Amino acid sequence: MRLPRPALRPTLRARLTAVYAAAFVVAGAVLIAVLYVLLAAAIDRQPVDSVGLAVGAVEAADLGTYSTLDPSLTAELVAGQTFPLHAAETVDPAMTLSSGADTFADLRKVVEINNQEARDATLRNVLTWSILALLGIGVLAVGFGWVMSSRVLAPLHRITATARRVADDNLHERIAHTGPDDELKDLADTFDQMLERLDRAFDGQRRFVSNASHELRTPLTITRTVLEVALDDPGTHDDARHLGATLLAVNARQERLIEGLLTLAAVDQAPLVPEPVDLAEVAAQAVATAGRAARDADVDLHLDAEPTPTQGDAVLLERLVQNLVDNAVRYNEAGGRVAVATRPGPDGSVEVAVSNTGPVVPSYEVEALFEPFRRLGRDGAVADRRGGYVRGGVGLGLSIVRSVTTAHGGQVSAEPREGGGLTVVARLPGTRGPVSPASAPARPSRPRPFAALPSG
Repeated sequence: MRLPRPALRPTLRARLTAVYAAAFVVAGAVLIAVLYVLLAAAIDRQPVDSVGLAVGAVEAADLGTYSTLDPSLTAELVAGQTFPLHAAETVDPAMTLSSGADTFADLRKVVEINNQEARDATLRNVLTWSILALLGIGVLAVGFGWVMSSRVLAPLHRITATARRVADDNLHERIAHTGPDDELKDLADTFDQMLERLDRAFDGQRRFVSNASHELRTPLTITRTVLEVALDDPGTHDDARHLGATLLAVNARQERLIEGLLTLAAVDQAPLVPEPVDLAEVAAQAVATAGRAARDADVDLHLDAEPTPTQGDAVLLERLVQNLVDNAVRYNEAGGRVAVATRPGPDGSVEVAVSNTGPVVPSYEVEALFEPFRRLGRDGAVADRRGGYVRGGVGLGLSIVRSVTTAHGGQVSAEPREGGGLTVVARLPGTRGPVSPASAPARPSRPRPFAALPSG
């Protein structure tokens, strides 16, 4: 079953996008810093504005009288040498580069200040527009990283979907990734090899259980026949007859164990052939079959059946419901009651629920009841095979119920009743749609007639 992802947990795609964008922004910031330093150094290495000195003017003794410079003296002037003023001409004072400058040294300082201001303005503009460009391209980098991470993770998503489908359905399917020979293909091939080994192991285990069960069935049948013949013999001694009856009961229990193992092997190995089945009819047949055992145990059987059409293997579904009813009768008490209900469930599913009175079942022991060869002791505690055969069961009833339910794509749950007993609900896909594990509640609701059961 797929676990829900926490709401605040970022996906791998989001993390990769963040890494791509952050790397781009950091690289862009480093590039801008390097370009800024190189540009500042290049500007600093430029000579003083000789053109500004050559065409500039220095205010003479009288305001508005300026001297022009001989262009041949420009290089010496740049080097810091001074020269006398030549013929003057009147110029608009607003066009002067300085006021009150009466030496060429002052003129050089003014030009240097202007150059510094121009340098600072240029670097400031370059830095500002570079940062704005970096921010804009950073936004584009986020989108580009999102698209690229999607393309990079697409094979991983296909591998995950195939692995989940293999785990849910069968181990015979393989990922068979056909992409380039890279890390993802190595991952897919490794997973396929693991599935191959698991498939062989499970197939060997199922074949062993099936073959062993078939081999054990024959001697048990022969033993039962010999015991029945001996018991039918009028000359059989009473002690031998009593021993034969005991051995016949033990033999019958062993036959039930073998039948249970064969059913588990069939559920796990054989593919299902779905056909229309109404669980209401199946439940009615199971109640009728268990009627005699219920009367002998002084247990009242109650059926509340609503139409519950589904698709599945009719024989296995009959075994599912019959096991639930038989367990409810077997693990009950004199004067107790068993309620069987079928009804439509949520999301187009159907439910069959069986509730019974009986010994108190600890809530922490409920899950163990679905394990093979685990059953309730006389005090309600879970007993294993070392505790002996308890109440005539072999400990495979609920294991078969879970296997059949899982094979049909459903869910089964159990919860203890207040005052003693157990409520088991098997939910299966209905004919109108499959069961949705994400939307189905973790614990199915209690059937309506169960509240009428006596608590004692």
